[in-house]
Amino acid sequence: MAITDLTACRMREALRRREFSALEAADASLAAIARLDGRVRAFLSVDADGARRRAAGIDKRLAAGEPAGLLAGVPVAVKDNMCTADGQATTCASRILGGWRAPYDAHVVERLAAEGAVVVGKTNLDEFAMGSSTENSAFGATRNPWDLERVPGGSSGGSAAAVAARMVPLALGSDTGGSIRQPAALCGVVGLKPTYGRVSRYGLVAFASSLDQIGPFGRTVADAALLLQATAGHDPRDSTSVPEAVPDYLAALEEPVRPLRIGLPKEFFGAGLDPEVRRVVRDALAAYERLGAQMVEVSLPHSAEYAIAAYYIVATSEASSNLARYDGVHYGRRSSDHADMIDMYMRSRVQGFGDEVKRRVMLGAYALSAGYYEAYYKKALRVRRLIRRDFQDAFKTVDCIMGPTSPTAAFRQGERTADPLAMYLSDVYTVSCNLAAIAGVSVPCGFTRAGLPVGLQIITDVFTEDRLLRIARMYERETAWADRSPPVCEARP
Repeated sequence: MAITDLTACRMREALRRREFSALEAADASLAAIARLDGRVRAFLSVDADGARRRAAGIDKRLAAGEPAGLLAGVPVAVKDNMCTADGQATTCASRILGGWRAPYDAHVVERLAAEGAVVVGKTNLDEFAMGSSTENSAFGATRNPWDLERVPGGSSGGSAAAVAARMVPLALGSDTGGSIRQPAALCGVVGLKPTYGRVSRYGLVAFASSLDQIGPFGRTVADAALLLQATAGHDPRDSTSVPEAVPDYLAALEEPVRPLRIGLPKEFFGAGLDPEVRRVVRDALAAYERLGAQMVEVSLPHSAEYAIAAYYIVATSEASSNLARYDGVHYGRRSSDHADMIDMYMRSRVQGFGDEVKRRVMLGAYALSAGYYEAYYKKALRVRRLIRRDFQDAFKTVDCIMGPTSPTAAFRQGERTADPLAMYLSDVYTVSCNLAAIAGVSVPCGFTRAGLPVGLQIITDVFTEDRLLRIARMYERETAWADRSPPVCEARP
């Protein structure tokens, strides 16, 4: 078995047993990137020299019997909206930050270094994490390893595709309205959005500050648990980071949650859900019933009716405010052709931002403007509170909520770029989790007849990631979806 075929947990154990070196693991990952990424385009930058240098350092520590960290020698990719001070650019896939190098590491990048991970590169995304297909990148679209004519989802499509294509066993993404879970579903990997405040956002380039959360991608539930373990915890530099104790996610992972009561929102199985996705998700739910779980119909009325509208008011309003800093003065792109200061501001932003970012900035500026703030933004915050209450009421009677992660499997490149509303509806089942600040995971649960992955979304209440992972593992243990590799991997050197 090739090194790149190993899951992160198996690779970690093999490294500890010295079956191969960290340098060999890094070289295997870099070779896979060189072989496959010309077609997948998951990476915006690859730091081969830095990765080999870090791996050699880990090998020295392991040879000396010194503690080397939870992820010692395991290759990891990082979404390119997280700051790294290693010389790689932090671009957010935007022309306005093209070539910009951060002067410091994000908290999660510091944690990766402390735990011995080998960061091999930074992955593609929709510009400033605004999108559901990774087609909005200023540096080219990422493609789905299961079908190169289809999207990998977004905005963390590069991270999901890199893990799916076996280029790295682990990757970090960010999730503002489904940007980890939706690409995980479309690429057939595990993607977890932690509770808001569980993982520090320090060094994450802000999109919508009250919604953004960093989380892990892995091939298996255990892999996702391992990376979450390495990155979770309080950070005083992030005022929204919660000083909540971090459980040992791996310790109890194999213990099923029994009795298990699963909430099925009737709104998750109505109009708009692709019949094949419905069939695959229902099969997964039947597997839980065979394990003794009880299905309970619940209702999330405000989430179903208002979540998309509320999300796109809150998110665009916060984006409009956060992106005001990109003005051609402080850092980033500055127009060289301008008449005066105001003209320079305008030209820098017009030339630096892509169409989707401009659309969201304008929507947010409108929602926050005098005369409209009360009608839009403030009302959206009230609806957000009602959505949170929907989940609180549901969790009084059930342990978790399940349903499809995405209403469809991966759609074709270019299929929705001219229809923003159709693109936004890709996140219809995921945005409410961010609005309610709770935890959610997408796990592979089967394939369509065309061979495209489908994801099962599992949602639990705040700071219950340990239970969430155990529930996800119950199903994964009964399946072999994680063992299937996409067609792009089949051509070996």
